[in-house]
Amino acid sequence: MAWLCGSPLVVVVTAMESAAMETTARQERYPELKPVQSINAHPSNCICIKFDPMGKYFATGSADALVSLWDVDELVCVRCFSRLDWPVRTLSFSHDGKMLASASEDHFIDIAEVETGDKLWEVQCESPTFTVAWHPKRPLLAFACDDKDGKYDSSREAGTVKLFGLPNDS
Repeated sequence: MAWLCGSPLVVVVTAMESAAMETTARQERYPELKPVQSINAHPSNCICIKFDPMGKYFATGSADALVSLWDVDELVCVRCFSRLDWPVRTLSFSHDGKMLASASEDHFIDIAEVETGDKLWEVQCESPTFTVAWHPKRPLLAFACDDKDGKYDSSREAGTVKLFGLPNDS
């Protein structure tokens, strides 16, 4: 579920109980939560949804390993990103809405240019990534990895928070 900034609309993604198991994105008006519009978003379960900070797009990540980018005004899919192999667990738009980070159980984070879909970076990770978040004012990405099976003490819950986008040391 995600709110469209500055609007009484919320978008909810739900899995339909059917043989096709399509996921529907519904726009609902708050506070009544009455459906405004409904679209078929993915052929499998949606796991995450984010709006860009400009209010132009929203992105959905699905169990089909696809990230789809939707135009908010037209409610039409303008682009799909298919570089992940595992279900998409997390998404984040950069502060200016120009980059979209997506991650999964793949051992990398895909960073794409929103307008073209081109890959800008592939951030290598040692374990699955379940959370990504861009800094609210800078091109700096924080991400959390599941390191339970890594080089850390596996007898306790462990994880790490890492940053991408820091200036190189000279």
